[in-house]
Amino acid sequence: MITFEAERRPKETLAFRLFLYFQRLVALGCLVAGLRYWALLSGIQNEMWRFDLMEAHWQVASTALAVLLPVAAVGLWMPVSWGPVIWFVAAIGETVMYLGFPDRFGDHPLVPAIHAAVALIYATFRVILYVEKRRARRAVRVDSL
Repeated sequence: MITFEAERRPKETLAFRLFLYFQRLVALGCLVAGLRYWALLSGIQNEMWRFDLMEAHWQVASTALAVLLPVAAVGLWMPVSWGPVIWFVAAIGETVMYLGFPDRFGDHPLVPAIHAAVALIYATFRVILYVEKRRARRAVRVDSL
């Protein structure tokens, strides 16, 4: 018997739909942040602040984030398993930049705070979805009849 993907997919719950909307909201934020880094690199945002005029630490950080953030946005939007992983790598990078080296990158405590809040909300959603999945699996077991 042939089963189609739609038949194997679990029933969508409210928590699952909210989780998808949350991931897409984070994806939009990643895309905007990634485009901001591209504007910074190309000199669109500030003509005196483009790649060839940046200090080496800014060149490395902004180039990495200009690539990672849009890729994370695509992964979070679709939603595939590697999207949150790429976002996590970018978030750790920005957090280390602004908290670990404020003398080089400036003092921006809001950026690490936003990353921490997103990570906390993401972890909460994953726990809720795990509990829902366990309850659904437990309710359908053959030996529970």
